[in-house]
Amino acid sequence: MTEQDKHPVSFEEQPESPTDQWPQGNVGSRRLPGDVHRKMEDIRALAKDLKEKGRTIKTKVAALEEEEKALQAELRQELLRLPNLPSPRCPDGRSEADNVELRRWGEPRSVPAALEHWQLAETLGLFESERSARIARSRFVTLLGPGARLERALIQFMLDLHVSRGYMEVLPPVLVNTASLTGSGQLPKFAEESFRCAEDDLWLSPTAEVPLTGLHRDEILSATDLPRRYVAYSPCFRREAGSYGRDTRGLIRLHQFNKVELYWFCHPDASEAAHEQLTADAEAVLQALELPYRVVELCTADLGFSACRTYDLEVWLSGAGAYREISSCSNCSDFQARRSSIRMKEGKHNRLLHTLNGSGLAVGRTMAALLEWYQQPDGSVAIPQALQRYMGCDVITPPSDPK
Repeated sequence: MTEQDKHPVSFEEQPESPTDQWPQGNVGSRRLPGDVHRKMEDIRALAKDLKEKGRTIKTKVAALEEEEKALQAELRQELLRLPNLPSPRCPDGRSEADNVELRRWGEPRSVPAALEHWQLAETLGLFESERSARIARSRFVTLLGPGARLERALIQFMLDLHVSRGYMEVLPPVLVNTASLTGSGQLPKFAEESFRCAEDDLWLSPTAEVPLTGLHRDEILSATDLPRRYVAYSPCFRREAGSYGRDTRGLIRLHQFNKVELYWFCHPDASEAAHEQLTADAEAVLQALELPYRVVELCTADLGFSACRTYDLEVWLSGAGAYREISSCSNCSDFQARRSSIRMKEGKHNRLLHTLNGSGLAVGRTMAALLEWYQQPDGSVAIPQALQRYMGCDVITPPSDPK
């Protein structure tokens, strides 16, 4: 035991520290040494100043964050208005006159005194336009009797044909939301071309391409599951805002029409081959109906907003004596996949896939071509063999009672 252990220092005997000499208790009620008091006042002032600066910075940061959000939204809207880039293989051009005809199938013929489809429809009682304008407005038709049956037969024939070629049939919603239209490329650029519901974030779909793109929005698909090939029938709705005075009669340009759509999700390395196959699948409908057509590749000036490369199928209209577009088959590369956040998982990595679409076909325009091509001297219209089992007859004749 040390000497210190024998005589421990009591608490009272502990040496005083300099701070022990400071006044105790409520320091605000006692005078502090001058230099300490000044330092504490300086600290309080500094703390107050820092708090004020912190509040100012916080206010500025909040304002800048709101400004950033507004700028980001503005930037996104501007980026969403930029079209897809043309494929290097797409022909250059300044207008549709620079489109390139690739091939023809069948031989168009001139029919003496040939009627246009809307004239035939009046004689055969296939659809009603004037009464439809009372029901809705102009550019609507009501299909009647054999006209309604022919429309339904064409839809079923097209669906059956494409399913037999490996497509999965889809019956999508007719109403789509803003996100779906934005993902496929219709919005914001073509907002005035679409019909919008007043009370909801819903639009009438302008094409089944929109819901089919949205079918896998925000998803990651396995590369081993590609390609995914869909076929969908849907009514389509378009305002046709820029077509005043064009194709005002008949089935060529309507606010409401039926269409069978082909859609692919595929690996980027396979999209060029997929484009050729999709086009061939659309051509198969025209070939089965034995309707002459030609394939035209669109030049850079005539490409659609979402497409990097497009083949148009143009069917021959005997009555009009001209080719008219009946399908656009487009490779959209990763444009729609990026806007819709659709990726594929390949090994350990995710990457954007490619989407393709094409009409297989526009039903009303197919009916128009069929009526004009198969019109007979006696005013009847023959039904092509491939369609007869769907129609239940081989000819459409004028009704005994025109009313």
